[in-house]
Amino acid sequence: MTRFVNTFGRYLRQKYREKVHKVSVNASFTCPNRDGTKGIGGCTFCNNASFSPGSTKAGEISEQIRQAQERVGSRTGARKFIAYFQSYSNTYGALEDLKRYYDEALAQPGVIGLAVGTRPDCVPDPVLKLLSEYQERGYEVWLELGLQSSFDPTLDVINRGHTFSDYEDAVIRVKRYGLMLCTHLIVGLPGEEPEDSLVSFDRVVGLGVDAIKIHPLHIVKGTQMARQWRKGLVRELSMESYTDVLATMISRAPEGLLFHRLTGSGERQYLLSPQWTMHKWDVLGLLYKKLVTVQHPHINLEFSDFYTILLSTIFPQYSPA
Repeated sequence: MTRFVNTFGRYLRQKYREKVHKVSVNASFTCPNRDGTKGIGGCTFCNNASFSPGSTKAGEISEQIRQAQERVGSRTGARKFIAYFQSYSNTYGALEDLKRYYDEALAQPGVIGLAVGTRPDCVPDPVLKLLSEYQERGYEVWLELGLQSSFDPTLDVINRGHTFSDYEDAVIRVKRYGLMLCTHLIVGLPGEEPEDSLVSFDRVVGLGVDAIKIHPLHIVKGTQMARQWRKGLVRELSMESYTDVLATMISRAPEGLLFHRLTGSGERQYLLSPQWTMHKWDVLGLLYKKLVTVQHPHINLEFSDFYTILLSTIFPQYSPA
């Protein structure tokens, strides 16, 4: 896949000469779309447990990281880690509290940096300055902004509580502090055709972001969108449409743009639709087939052949039965 995609994993391996893995941290944050500042209930698609089930039980940050390091290290062999503040809006709090949490994470053995997930309307300059100071000290620091769509009507429908203009303002200020910026987009949101995500992609890339994180819309239990889906008000995104859009994004990507994620599988216990998202390798296999076809249109292989090529690329030791 790295023949076509500038992946975050490859970027880290090239920079640090070894495997670097993100480990999730829950610092018990909330967001202004939940605590009543801008709204209640959060985004219509959001059940945080569905995408970070291992980090929904808050505890001491150092202990969370230690446990995650043991679990991930034994599976992948990674010895260097980025503390990923993932759950909810991780810049939404008093500056002294944020600094205490970030400092605790960076003090853990093997932790070389931070990835901080948040919203475009929750990045005041003092927080950006704090993150830039960590970067100046040599830490790997990434700010991850959840945008999901560049269309304000869509943002209203999914109850985001911010506008695309809020995102543009955030990007300008983030870049002013020299921080590495990753933006999250969702393909298949209500009211949008999959191709609308290409417009959002072009708008975001045009602002000079460093990385993109893409995943298909998941309908998960315990959300307003799940109730809408049961009433037939939300269409299910097909794997064919998703991989078409994703392949186009990759072909349009400027040199140097990193892809932090190409798909998302969610958690089986929460996922309602679409079920194909549970089969990550099928999604990546179909994507790989489309990328190869775009670059080499004269090639006409069966899907199983592309699946074998994909596995062989990722796992050199793999050989088909």
